[in-house]
Amino acid sequence: KIASDVGGLKKILENVKTRGNLGELLLENILAEILSPEQFIRNAQCKKGSKERVEFAVVLPGKDDENNHVILPIDSKFPKENYQRLLEAYETGDTVEIKNQQSKLVSSIKSFAKDIRDKYINPPITTDFAIMFLPAEGLYSEILRHTGLFETLQRDFHVNITGPTTFAALLNSLQMGFRTLAVQKRSTEVWKLLAAIKKNFGTFSTILEKTTNKITKIIPPPNTI
Repeated sequence: KIASDVGGLKKILENVKTRGNLGELLLENILAEILSPEQFIRNAQCKKGSKERVEFAVVLPGKDDENNHVILPIDSKFPKENYQRLLEAYETGDTVEIKNQQSKLVSSIKSFAKDIRDKYINPPITTDFAIMFLPAEGLYSEILRHTGLFETLQRDFHVNITGPTTFAALLNSLQMGFRTLAVQKRSTEVWKLLAAIKKNFGTFSTILEKTTNKITKIIPPPNTI
């Protein structure tokens, strides 16, 4: 029964559109679980006048308080064919084929990164980097096994790769940042409010003193009557 279920899943994943939808669905579920609806955008436009839309983008605060924001592009990629052939090569133990399939997988990832960079990275509308989301932990682990690949993607394409777990950790970090920023902004508001209260209270004290003097002149204190 397990073999039958796995076979059915394999058939589903052989459909490119369905596979893409599954990766996108997983990405959306993680975003929706950690962030509030206003903190991310679906099918976000990164370049004015461009028809290209990135699957999702996280809305980050801008540098000022003018309600400006910057978006962090996130695109889901799943080179299933290359990854599947590599797994099959691991099973056979053919070292030549393993190296061949590893090389093809790395080329696919680099091609994806270049595509993301060219289509979606566009400061100051976007951050100066983007996220490539790999919906399978095994695939993400495989990419990390290739020494220097992670750094190459960052340096040459300004793209960071994440798996489901690391992406969730990244979002949690961003969420904490949002909360800290909100506290800081609220603290500034409270500080300004206290300053205004202090000023108004000083004005009130002056008025009260003047009023007291006027009343005293009109109505003498009890011991003088």
